Amino acid sequence: MIIMAQDEGRFGRITDIRTCWAPKGIRPKVPRQVVRTFVYVYAAVCMALGRISSLILPYANTAMMNLFLEEVPRDFKEYFVIMLVDGAGWHRSHGLRIPENIRLIQQPPHSPELNPVEHLWEELREKHLPNKAFKSLDAVEHALCKGLRELYNDPNKVSSMTNFPYLKVTN
Repeated sequence: MIIMAQDEGRFGRITDIRTCWAPKGIRPKVPRQVVRTFVYVYAAVCMALGRISSLILPYANTAMMNLFLEEVPRDFKEYFVIMLVDGAGWHRSHGLRIPENIRLIQQPPHSPELNPVEHLWEELREKHLPNKAFKSLDAVEHALCKGLRELYNDPNKVSSMTNFPYLKVTN
């Protein structure tokens, strides 16, 4: 048995302006755009193992959550998964198909600070998307894939970002 946390993050072509270092007397120029097109990253993280499962999908709804829930058992087929989810409507939908080796547990309402996956979104926004104006949604997806691949290949970093003390279970 493993405990995982799951969340969806919305990413698009609205520039995320972040502070950056520049020599004294130089004002850095940062491109800015507001193009309202988005993709959603569905991710589940096993905090203890530092492993993630993720998909980039076009919408946040029950159909996309079903696709994601089909993917997680492939990545964690040797485990029974207890997955913490927030209160999104598609997490409670009657049309949700939950695989046999997964159980969903709702987190308290209005408590994103309890969800470790939020730290993955911060990492992606800070390291792979800041101060950039993307020419297309495909370019956003490419940057997200690069960031997710880096996280996937560094379980120690993922674990250190997400392994909250309240989630540690002892036998």
